[in-house]
Amino acid sequence: MKLPFELFISLRYLRSKRRYRTVSLNTFISIAGVVIGVATSIMTLSVMTGFQGYFRDKILSAISHVVVMEYAGKGVRDEKELQEKVARIPHVTATTPFIISQVMLAARERVQGVVVRGIDPRTEGTVTDLEKNMRQGSLLRLERPARDRPGIVIGEDLARKFGATIGDTITMVNPIGEESAMGMVPKMRKFDLVGIFDAGMYDYNTTFAYISIPEAQKFFNMPERISGIQVRVDDIYNAAAIAESIQTAVGFPYYTRNWIEMNKNFFSALKLEKIGMSLILVVIIIVASFNIIGTLTMIVMEKSREIAILKSMGAAERSIMRIFMTSGLIIGAVGTVLGSAIGYGAVVIIAKSGVITLPKDVYQVSHLPLSITGYDILFISLMALGISFLATIYPAWQAARQDPVEVLRYE
Repeated sequence: MKLPFELFISLRYLRSKRRYRTVSLNTFISIAGVVIGVATSIMTLSVMTGFQGYFRDKILSAISHVVVMEYAGKGVRDEKELQEKVARIPHVTATTPFIISQVMLAARERVQGVVVRGIDPRTEGTVTDLEKNMRQGSLLRLERPARDRPGIVIGEDLARKFGATIGDTITMVNPIGEESAMGMVPKMRKFDLVGIFDAGMYDYNTTFAYISIPEAQKFFNMPERISGIQVRVDDIYNAAAIAESIQTAVGFPYYTRNWIEMNKNFFSALKLEKIGMSLILVVIIIVASFNIIGTLTMIVMEKSREIAILKSMGAAERSIMRIFMTSGLIIGAVGTVLGSAIGYGAVVIIAKSGVITLPKDVYQVSHLPLSITGYDILFISLMALGISFLATIYPAWQAARQDPVEVLRYE
């Protein structure tokens, strides 16, 4: 197969020759620069995408997709009627009641502020993954504790902080308390630790605790009332639209919030970090492209005589430009392909081996979560090729504007 003469000449210019060994070395360095830039970009974006996906999955395993609550904060009285209304909405797959409040837990002279949730142990697993996340004990023991005291479930990091194990006593303190002759007195109650869960996030493992709804109603003085309804839907990315449908159906005095709204600041920060990191990666590849400019400029200087001969034989300026633009694109393409392969391979190896560990109390996870998508690889590849192409314009233009008469005058 006969190659176009521009491609044929550009390949010859990039190959090793004894006389132009410096050019060949610069070609190798230029390709290596693109390889490093692309591989680094893929690995960095895989970290950002991995964190985003990991936190999304872990958050959705601990909370519901949508919650329905009462505006005034006095609680929901007609629990069953509200659940029936919500359950009839299209795309709603499960519902469960809940009570939520802030308390302090104490055990073995250690104290921790937590968010305590009153749940129905039999239906909680249909809406969240709490049941799947149990590492010790059982949610059902919230209803049937081994002793007379009510049961409580806490996260494994909080249990480790307390030095508590199944069967230990946990004291719950409500700072609001009750009125007495001496003023407000904090309300206290002892619970038996009946379960330990691992939500996969340090913050959740240290700030969430669960008791049964009847015990929560007693402790928070909410007889026959709940805080709201948790809802699971069939499509998490359509949760906002489904929440609006629920809002329309239940009306005032209720309002709905979806999982995106409940974690808006967190996911916005992650998205902003990914955008910022992408801009930094663009700069890295731009720096790598300077090697391409340098290599092509050196080729133009080394090949001035050959360029002049081509032009004197009738080669158009456009053809001369194509030769050097093709050379730059070959460098960019080879570097992009090799960089993508190396970057993707490194991501797969690190993700499967889990060799990179992180302090859980700082990063929320114990191992570096990596995830790469086809979109990320395509974005980086097109960006690298685009920058490589732009890097060829000046050297190609410089070659095309050479005057063959001036170049060959002293030959």
